[in-house]
Amino acid sequence: MITFENALEIVSQLPREQQEMLIEIVKKRMIEARRQEIMAECQEALTEYRTGKLPGMSATQAIADLRHYLQDNKDE
Repeated sequence: MITFENALEIVSQLPREQQEMLIEIVKKRMIEARRQEIMAECQEALTEYRTGKLPGMSATQAIADLRHYLQDNKDE
């Protein structure tokens, strides 16, 4: 198994251009992974809504809940 330190050592041995390419590839993979997570969460929420497990709400209530959530998680 490769440790984090081993990976850093291997990457440091690559030419600068390849290191930059690696950074871009890793960034794009992380973005795609997050996109897949968001899609799965949205599909789950839609399923919950359609099955009645997630009650509907007005736009005003949704915005208020979102603001409250963002305020509570401001420090994270």
